Amino acid sequence: MAEDPGPGSDVQGVRQGRDWFTAGWSAMGRGLSMFFLGVLAVVLAWVALVGMSLVLVGFGLFLVPGLVAVLRRAAGAQRRLTGKTGVPIAEPYRPVPRAGGGWKGAWRRCKAVFTDSATWRDVLWAQCAVTVTGLLAIVPFAMLAHGLFGMALPFIWEPVTGSWDGTWYLFVPVRGQESAWIAAGLGLAEIPVGLLIAPYVLRLHARITRSLLAPTAKAEMGSRVAHLARTRTDAVDSSAAEIRRIERDLHDGAQARLLAMGMKLGAAESLLDENPEAVRTLLAETRDASMRALEELRDLVRGIHPPVLADRGLVDAVRSLALESRLQVQVTANLPSRPEPAVESAAYFAVCELLTNATKHSGARRVLVDIQYRSGALTVSVTDDGHGGAGLENGSGLQGIQRRLAAFDGTLGISSPAGGPTIVSFQVPCVLTVMS
Repeated sequence: MAEDPGPGSDVQGVRQGRDWFTAGWSAMGRGLSMFFLGVLAVVLAWVALVGMSLVLVGFGLFLVPGLVAVLRRAAGAQRRLTGKTGVPIAEPYRPVPRAGGGWKGAWRRCKAVFTDSATWRDVLWAQCAVTVTGLLAIVPFAMLAHGLFGMALPFIWEPVTGSWDGTWYLFVPVRGQESAWIAAGLGLAEIPVGLLIAPYVLRLHARITRSLLAPTAKAEMGSRVAHLARTRTDAVDSSAAEIRRIERDLHDGAQARLLAMGMKLGAAESLLDENPEAVRTLLAETRDASMRALEELRDLVRGIHPPVLADRGLVDAVRSLALESRLQVQVTANLPSRPEPAVESAAYFAVCELLTNATKHSGARRVLVDIQYRSGALTVSVTDDGHGGAGLENGSGLQGIQRRLAAFDGTLGISSPAGGPTIVSFQVPCVLTVMS
């Protein structure tokens, strides 16, 4: 005897039907938006082309950069709409140079626009946005409109056939009331079909759009080379700054104390026969100085690569930071194994800097540090309950963290509205080591 699936399956079926219906309407509306955006884009593209032709008489030099910028805004809106369908498209544009004013500056800006292949790909996309891709995006909405027309035919077939000298609905010739009701049935069936295919049509539209608006392989390679050159420069600068810091700490700290110890030992040697009590005092001071020098050297080594990080890994090293912090720091982690040592070190010092920022600037009392490994990347987020307002432009050390992470293709995200909370998260692609 078959089992009763129970009321839960009915609820799930209703929910799935509602999701299908909602997804279809959403995709249909987005396709309609893309079509009208394409109409606007083709107008902007032709205006930009007219402006480019005026470069020959000089006047267009001052028009082209602005017109192309507006076209790029339209293409950017298309990329955002396409990204909502699950097909993200990166921006392929080269940075616009600071060319100054006057005729020379206008010419340099126009030259940058003309030599950027992404400009011409935007123009090509605009021409296709109301033909190939535009008509594809509007197909589900057209099926909706056509289905409504078919459902209305039983009530309007006489004036329609009279004005058009007869009409067809799909494969049905409408010549009377009976055939009009058949058309209405077909129209009623056409509407859910349009809703059903709308997400798939939009996904196909997104793939075609990505082939037009995404960066070319050459552009991606150039961007990658520029990124590597920039991060290499940042890494070299950071390493030089770190070496200078270590040299300064050694010079002002342990080296000075060791020099003072040598002088005191020399004085103790000269007073050894005449004043043993003074020698005893000098030796006690030298011992204290040696202990302070040892502590400074340990702090310096901890700043270069903490022993707890080398011995016990990132999670335990961050927990040791939490214990030393003046704030209430909670650490949650899901890290099956250890990342590469360089990535581990970068992540540790990033968390250290973020906790320092929270202590000094945020006015927070509690901090949550979450460490995860997802999709081939180490993901760390630091959340505090402070007053917010943190940003890369505030000079709070976040730029240094960004440069440190960029050397490993890491990304930094900041959410810090006024009043808090502040959430700083970063991701670093890496491979976990296999623990034996």
